[in-house]
Amino acid sequence: MIRRASLDDMPALARLHRHTVMTSLPFVPQLHTPAEDAWWFAETLFASNEVWLAEAEGAPLGYIAFRPGFIEHLFVDPARQGAGLGPQLLAKAKAAFAELSLWTFQQNARARAFYEKHGFDVVVETDGADNEEKLPDVLYRWRRADDPGAPV
Repeated sequence: MIRRASLDDMPALARLHRHTVMTSLPFVPQLHTPAEDAWWFAETLFASNEVWLAEAEGAPLGYIAFRPGFIEHLFVDPARQGAGLGPQLLAKAKAAFAELSLWTFQQNARARAFYEKHGFDVVVETDGADNEEKLPDVLYRWRRADDPGAPV
């Protein structure tokens, strides 16, 4: 089931995020404590984004956080990756906006392949000097095909 997340969901989503990063992205440095993660989810991520989650039996399996024109997070539990949850969550943001951008790490080959498969194009790659983790990253952009401003 996919539903809009509430503030009550934020602690579980923060734990899911931490677990997913530690399991699937071991190259990402752990810069914050679990308590700091929970605070950031409640006070920043939820406050600035529309958040949707996929769940089964009351447990979150993945989530997407987006605002006009930008996807802040899209994470799926490593045990559920490849099961179709990512595309379902991504569809929520694509339905809401005609253009979306997002950042991911250059080293995250699985995410890069996922976004490219779903119509995102590379805009720019950076050396990571401007992100908190100091890891090379890449900006992607997607435009709805029926958008008159989309490239032909």
